[in-house]
Amino acid sequence: MTEMMKAAVYRGVDDVRCETIAVPEIGPGEVLVRIDTCGVCGTDLKKIHTGSHAAPRVFGHEMAGVVAAVGDEVAGFAVGDRVMAFHHIPCGHCFYCRKQTFAQCETYKKVGTTAGFEAAGGGFAEYIRVMDWIVGDGVKTAGLVKVPDDIPFEQAAFIEPVNTCFKAVQLLELEADDTVLVIGQGSIGVILAALAKRTGATVLTSDLYPERHALAARYGLDRPIDARGDVIGAAKAATEGRGVDVVLVAVGSDALIGLAMEAVRPGGRVMLFASTQHGTAAFDPAAVCMDEKTLMGSYSASVAIQQEGVDLVFEGYRDGTLDLTKLISHRFSLEECAEAIEHASNPRPDSMKIVLKPGNWNLAKASAEGAVR
Repeated sequence: MTEMMKAAVYRGVDDVRCETIAVPEIGPGEVLVRIDTCGVCGTDLKKIHTGSHAAPRVFGHEMAGVVAAVGDEVAGFAVGDRVMAFHHIPCGHCFYCRKQTFAQCETYKKVGTTAGFEAAGGGFAEYIRVMDWIVGDGVKTAGLVKVPDDIPFEQAAFIEPVNTCFKAVQLLELEADDTVLVIGQGSIGVILAALAKRTGATVLTSDLYPERHALAARYGLDRPIDARGDVIGAAKAATEGRGVDVVLVAVGSDALIGLAMEAVRPGGRVMLFASTQHGTAAFDPAAVCMDEKTLMGSYSASVAIQQEGVDLVFEGYRDGTLDLTKLISHRFSLEECAEAIEHASNPRPDSMKIVLKPGNWNLAKASAEGAVR
């Protein structure tokens, strides 16, 4: 008899429903994971709102849970192991892998985790199938990561997004005398800013909401700029009129690229982190040529820094410097998936990270313990 589970199924543009579907079957080298926590990512929202992917699918990729079954030939994992899963892992030997541009690898572009239908992550479900190249062979670095008992699943669910942010910060090669402006203080903006600050750089943060600045301050981010005011003027005032050395744009707004280019000094760099939709942006090309400003981007995760990123998440929780569970403002059950998507798509002053909690999870208990609903 086929086992059944609940899942938040994408059925079309702006249409995500809680349905009962079959628990995915696993094959040799594969693992079945019962999901505890899955974050709602901006890329999930983009797919849901634009119809870029054919329905039906189950999205969700910022996930952690417990191994429920292992297939033949699986090495290094057993039922009951606490894990998180990356949904992309590169081949390791193609042209792009040799250049360490892993997100452009054709194998990397394949999704290696699914709850059913066309593979799309699957974390918005009770169970996911983790495919063999994600599980690995027990020797080669792959995408299934064990989570120690003292690390909450909600912290472990941030491993993939932290990797993407850490990759961007590493590409910038920040120095202690650099001044960095991070535009946007949603959960990703806070992570980017906190990681930038760990390099010793001075970090300015810009956002519309004082509530977000207050939360960012808990990560040592104490140079807030009101985004409704003169962000460029504030950036120059903090740098003797030059402009900042680096701007990280953590908001998917083409209009902000021009602002970032004005806020950065001659010879400085602007990093686009959230510009994942094709479009057209206006900026002064002479600023790139004559002022020698660099416009660059960073997308998705890097296997080259995977263990370092995992260690950051684990140790940051243990010593309190990067307790990312503080970023979670709202928790929803799978039955409330439509509400979760709506809430994540329309940020409010009191909303930060939105997560789904598949399975039998006591939302009322969590609310009583301080979770915002």
